[in-house]
Amino acid sequence: MSFQTLGLIKPILKAIEKEGYTIPTPIQAAAIPIVLKGLDLLGCAQTGTGKTAAFAAPILQLLSQQNPPSERKRKIRSLIVTPTRELAIQIGESVSTYGKYTALTSTVIFGGVNQAAQVNALRHGVDILVATPGRLLDLMNQKIISLSDVEIFVLDEADRMLDMGFIHDIKKLLAVLPLKKQSLFFSATMPPEIVKLSQSILHNPQKVEVTPVSSTADTIQQFIYFVDKENKLPLLIDILKNRNIETVLVFTRTKHGADKVVRVLQKNKIKAEAIHGNKAQNARQRALSSFKDKSIRVLVATDIAARGIDVDNLQYVINFELPNIPESYVHRIGRTGRAGAEGTAYSFCNAEEKPYLKDIEKLIGKKIPVVDNHDYPLIDNNPVKPVKQERPPRNAAKKPAAARRHR
Repeated sequence: MSFQTLGLIKPILKAIEKEGYTIPTPIQAAAIPIVLKGLDLLGCAQTGTGKTAAFAAPILQLLSQQNPPSERKRKIRSLIVTPTRELAIQIGESVSTYGKYTALTSTVIFGGVNQAAQVNALRHGVDILVATPGRLLDLMNQKIISLSDVEIFVLDEADRMLDMGFIHDIKKLLAVLPLKKQSLFFSATMPPEIVKLSQSILHNPQKVEVTPVSSTADTIQQFIYFVDKENKLPLLIDILKNRNIETVLVFTRTKHGADKVVRVLQKNKIKAEAIHGNKAQNARQRALSSFKDKSIRVLVATDIAARGIDVDNLQYVINFELPNIPESYVHRIGRTGRAGAEGTAYSFCNAEEKPYLKDIEKLIGKKIPVVDNHDYPLIDNNPVKPVKQERPPRNAAKKPAAARRHR
């Protein structure tokens, strides 16, 4: 199957082919024809499956063919809502790329930066708006944005929206969106809360489920290093002595941990930057741009910040710390091995993280190969946890006064 068989028009095919795409991914092959028919879509697909093109390309086509821009004043006709700034920017770049040979315009809005440039773009008129919930609602409250002309609504990464507490913001948006519209709903997982939310958004949807979150791409080689916690940094530096590892995305569980890894790598003359929620937006974008153009070799990220990272041909991911949520492991290593490319994922596991590893292997249905021949093997296999001394109950009876006097 090729993109030509999906019914896409020449301007979009030209843009896709210029990006080097020839064969659609399963989510693209399944979703594009459905969206082109104007039907609602419920898509279950994890990050890295080509999901953005699956909705962006047909949206561009529908808007180009129905009431072209030259015949009207530009109004927001498609709204794409996503949870993080990084993911919003990545989607915005994709929309611009696939739509470069159309007359449509788009812009991206997100919080954490001054709104002036975003407001200026909106006042010039845009056809497609990519937004994070907070800034979108803020500009709506300021009467800068109207959603009354939205024809196609996309809710992306719905499960992450729920995790980040955006459910109430989404309900506010749904209350002001037109009743008559095409809606596309994407989520990597489908817990009951997400299913309930989708039912409030979609009308007789077509369902597409590709590469469930419990699976990892066969193109990704996975390895485990058992190592004591204090030896993880020396092991990381040791691995990075391999110059074939040109760029690597390293995951930590906390923002503090990410900053610590960067400091140690920089002291060892390894160019690295951190990307997480405490970083200013311009610093995050600068770090991501430097990583993409290989000005830095290592990008250290937390899970939420990394959700929108889309780097072509990223070959290596290292889990400096295993996630305590097994699905996060699948999302993390999905940054590599994208669209059929090969990738490698290394994970460091200390004794206390062994239960996390067990949960991960249960989820993905396979044992991850162990690397034994390294200089920092796990020594403290069963760390002794300190025994907490039990305090007497507050209402425990006191010793008789006589007993206290005669001790």
